[in-house]
Amino acid sequence: MTTLAIRPAPAGGRTGGRAGRRVAVTVAAALVLLLAVLASFALGSRPLAVDDVWRALVAPDGGEATTIVRDLRMPRTALGLAVGLALAVAGVLLQALTRNPLAEPRILGISAGASFGVVLAISVFGVGTLAGYVWFGIGGALLAGLLVFAVAASARDGASPVTLALVGAALDASLASVVYALLSIDSRTFEEYRFWVVGGLTGRDLTVAGQVLPFVLAGLALAALVARGLDALALGDDVARGLGHRIGLVRIGGGIAAVLLTGAAVAAAGPIAFVGLAVPHLARALVGADHRWTLAVSALLGPALLLGADVVGRLVAPPGEVPAGIVTALVGAPLLAFLVRRAKVVTA
Repeated sequence: MTTLAIRPAPAGGRTGGRAGRRVAVTVAAALVLLLAVLASFALGSRPLAVDDVWRALVAPDGGEATTIVRDLRMPRTALGLAVGLALAVAGVLLQALTRNPLAEPRILGISAGASFGVVLAISVFGVGTLAGYVWFGIGGALLAGLLVFAVAASARDGASPVTLALVGAALDASLASVVYALLSIDSRTFEEYRFWVVGGLTGRDLTVAGQVLPFVLAGLALAALVARGLDALALGDDVARGLGHRIGLVRIGGGIAAVLLTGAAVAAAGPIAFVGLAVPHLARALVGADHRWTLAVSALLGPALLLGADVVGRLVAPPGEVPAGIVTALVGAPLLAFLVRRAKVVTA
């Protein structure tokens, strides 16, 4: 069997040097995120100077700059921070739990569950606002994730990485077929759904960010709790048990965290591609395989990538916009290809 593993970047032979490098990378990632946030506030079809952005944030005067910053760009920046963080951390968790370097938020059927919830909200319950879709999307994602883990746990070998991936793929295909069937018979549902399914931050207000924030924070807290256990899981179940880790609890905690994070992100912004797949690989290439550091760096680079994609989408075709989900796919594909070129292929 052929597996793929990203080589950690050389960190030197000493623990102190390795730790110093990781701290430096984390600080650099934080600075990149800060620049992305600043660009999200300042750039668009109507560029603003940095001092205008600052005044609009701390001393709003009701002028044009205040309206642009506080009413238009602040909501999408806040949502980009939450969604980018959620997708990147969920990607780290799913790749660790399934031991699959190609795992991303769609692998357990969670994205399909969110899509099913949104379509159900539009076609059956007549929900016509994005703030209304969010609850149905989160509910669909949570139910899909719980169903995958319940079915996988009932299998003979339990919720193993292979079982999780197979059950998730089956559920993803099943829910996708139901979604397409509903869309094919209801043109109104299709018109509303196509705006959401492209993936992006436009058209969302602070209400949407507030709705998903509790789920993102809960998922992030669980991810921090299971980080050490994920390191042990990478060594194999037997070794993890020998080190004193309760692998069942680690898998359940990590799985719940991934479901919460993915469900919240996809429900709010649509199924944005490549953030949950490419960012964990980039983080591991920079700081190594220690999941505490990988999670921290991914939590910074994920929103930086998404906000950067959103800014690019505003600038390429003004006054129109290219949705961030399309830009992340265009940027993420070559980024992942570059990282794979640095990967080590191991045959077992």
